[in-house]
Formats: sequence, structure tokens, C-alpha cells
Amino acid sequence: MSNESIGIGVIGYGYWGPNLVRNFADSGSSHIVAVSDLDAAKLTLSKRRHPEIETTCSFRDLLQNPRIDAVAIATPVHTHFDLALAALNAGKHVFVEKPLAPTSEQVHRLIEEANRRNLTLMVDHTFLYTSAVQKIRELLLQDALGDIYYYDSTRSSLGLFQSDVNVIWDLAVHDISIIQYLLEEDPVAVSATGSCHVAGSPENMAHITLFFESKCVAHVSVNWLSPIKVRQTFVGGSKKMIVYDDLEATEKIKVYDKGIVLNGSPEDAHQFRIGYRAGDMWAPHISAREALQTEVEHFIHCMRTGAVPLSSGMSGLRVIEILEAASRSIAEHGKPVALKPPRRMPERAKVLA
Repeated sequence: MSNESIGIGVIGYGYWGPNLVRNFADSGSSHIVAVSDLDAAKLTLSKRRHPEIETTCSFRDLLQNPRIDAVAIATPVHTHFDLALAALNAGKHVFVEKPLAPTSEQVHRLIEEANRRNLTLMVDHTFLYTSAVQKIRELLLQDALGDIYYYDSTRSSLGLFQSDVNVIWDLAVHDISIIQYLLEEDPVAVSATGSCHVAGSPENMAHITLFFESKCVAHVSVNWLSPIKVRQTFVGGSKKMIVYDDLEATEKIKVYDKGIVLNGSPEDAHQFRIGYRAGDMWAPHISAREALQTEVEHFIHCMRTGAVPLSSGMSGLRVIEILEAASRSIAEHGKPVALKPPRRMPERAKVLA
């Protein structure tokens, strides 16, 4: 693909669509050609904000437009598969709001179609592109934390209630994608419990545990009924520990040189003496650059070079497989569900550019 500006069509101008339009429009490598939405009032709003773009109530107008190279989809989850498949069939690169599709089999089909047509398929796991998560990944690669013991996250707020997915598909999807990116191993089982407090709606709060072959364990708590918004994660290692608070304005990451010291031999476990190590805390510099801008430019880079996105279709597939297993566990009141090894398909190296 040439270095000319990439033409983008956005399907859906509701909650997330305006952010996509703004970031693709602000990128020096792309421009918005058209926006599609079933709501005429939303199209009027998009036209007022961006007078230069075309608007339409039919997404097929975008697929038939030769000036559009790629389609970004920001619609309800149950529509993702049909829209993404239609866009791929039309020869468009595809960027899809999380989660990629309602089922793993649908995701697998999208991956196959994208590979067959040599098109880029990318899922919008925005948190992977934050400077904070990138910094945590850097620290883990440097072995700054040592062996990872746990990942413990709370992600809660009052709303937004979704009609077609429960709280784990809306909120826990973020942490599952982060865990998959940060840790060197795949979970082997998942246990989850959830509760619904609004009749006729899906679960609005849930607790998820991911088990690994190593000593690591991951806990994710998500809630649509919290009186306050919380986005806090703890990552504990044998050397250091991290507190990541996404709502902090400046010091989003704090690295603590704290931990435990075991005195005694493994053969005499009952004689272990646990000591505590308390060192310094430091907050690494975190760029204030908007994650979605980084993600949009990464998508364009992958379109042009054929590189595999950081949040590729295969990455999205593993997230969906874990969400499906967690949903089955909720239905069985927390019974652990074994996870099959991730499906492997040929991929080139993932490079964030």
C-alpha cells in the first residue's frame, strides 16, 4: 500500500465512534471519507463536527466506496461479525471495537477471511496502547519485578449498562487482553461468578480468576453498580510490585521495592520465617499521548507494511475464548473451566509502530 493518506469509513457514531472519527481525522496518515449510522441525528452531529465527511444510513455505501481503504466498526457487539465479514469481503481492512465478535468460531472465520484476502484485521484493545501498559510490559521484559505472583484488578463504575453483553464482555475484556499481553504464559483454567440485579438484563458484576501453570494467579473484579469509578491494578513479583491506577492524572504507575523474604529451607517449611523488604517507591515517566491515537497509527502501519497488529485477530480470538469459558463458569456457579491451548496460526512478529 502506498504512503498516500488512507481513506477510512466509520460504521457507528454512538459512544465510541466519535473518538474513532476524531483520531483517524487527526492522524497525518489517514482521513475520514464517510460515517454510517442508523440514527439520522447522530449523522447530523458528525456532519456538524466534521463538515468535510460524507454521511449515510447504509453501511453498504461505505463498502462500495472506492475511496475507502479501511472500515472501523463501533456498533453493538452482536453486529460485529456480520459487519466485519462484509467489509473483508468488500476488500477493506477492518478495525473492530472490542470484543471482536460474540463467539470464538466467528472470530476464527474472520481471521481466515482476512488472511485469505491479505487484509489487516485488528481489534480495538485500547489499553494495550496506553503508555502505562507499555511501561509495565517494558519492566517485565527487563525482569524488574522478578517472577510474577499475581495480577489483581478492579474495574468498576456506575454504568454503562449493555443490553447484548454482560459486564465481563464489556469491562473484563480489557484486563484479559492486558494479562495476555503482559504475561509470558497462557492461563490453563478460569473460574468466575456473576450477579444480575436488574431483571431481564445480563450480569452487572462479576469476579474472575485465571489459573496458570506457574505460581501466578490473576483476579479481575468488574462492576457496573459501583458508586465510584475505579481502574486500579496490582502486579506483584518476587522482586518488586506495581500499582497501576489509570485514573491518576500523572503518576499512573508506581513501582514499589517491597516484598517478602523467606528464611529457612524448603525441606523445613514449618520453620520458615517470613521477613519483609521495604525499599523505595518510584513513579516512571508516562507519556500523556492518547492511546487511541497510538493505536490508530499502528493500524495504518500494519495496513501498509503487512505487519501483524499487537491486537491482531489471533489476540482477539484468545480473549474471546477466555470470555466464553468465564461465561460457562458463571452459569455453573464458579466451577473452574479448563482452557484449551491457544490455536496457532502463522503470524509475523508483532511490532508496535
